[in-house]
Amino acid sequence: MFLSLSPAEISTIKLSLKLAAWTMAISLLLGSPIAWWVSRRDTFARRLVSAIATMPLVVPPTVLGFYLLFFMGPFGPVGKVFKAMGLQLLPFTFSGLVVASVICSMPFVVQPLSNAFIALGERPLEAASTLGANTFDAFMTVIMPQCKPAFLTAAIMSFSHAIGEFGVVLMIGGNIPNVTRVLSMQIYVYVENMNYARAHVLAGGLVVFAVLTMLAMQMLNPRQKVKKDKSAF
Repeated sequence: MFLSLSPAEISTIKLSLKLAAWTMAISLLLGSPIAWWVSRRDTFARRLVSAIATMPLVVPPTVLGFYLLFFMGPFGPVGKVFKAMGLQLLPFTFSGLVVASVICSMPFVVQPLSNAFIALGERPLEAASTLGANTFDAFMTVIMPQCKPAFLTAAIMSFSHAIGEFGVVLMIGGNIPNVTRVLSMQIYVYVENMNYARAHVLAGGLVVFAVLTMLAMQMLNPRQKVKKDKSAF
């Protein structure tokens, strides 16, 4: 059947979902304190950290993947540390794919969260402080509930971006079945082999997924009602 999925395709879908889930969880865990820090400071260091965190938005994925491959490879600083500790190198492994995907997804976590923290202002923290809450308690019980839409947006964006990433995946993960061959790589393989029918199935599924993702984003941001100007002709 045209719409049936082969075992290889099911494997790539499962691997993609696994990668996206890990990316979302780690990105939120690391990106939340970064977003909080950059929203509380107005220094050059804050601007530098914010620029580095959002850099993947403008750097071509292949360029970012190349430098990650260098740093995590056997002759890079991270790779040398891993070799000295007797650990497996990260390139062409699922773990390396997760690291690269988290770095690529960081802008989609830091930007919405930092904007939400800035918009919230100081008053909720000041109110929590008068009740004896420390910064961590205030963040968990006041800031997070108040910024729930921003956290949901960050989660959805980091998850969906990891599903469709290609350039960094190609550089860091390669194309190893059941290890690093995710959906974008499977589509690439089908196109190389001129198997356009199967490429259409997977690519069409990603398009539908993208539309649903953007729809969810729209639902998280309530539509602002525009008052009609009665004086307008």
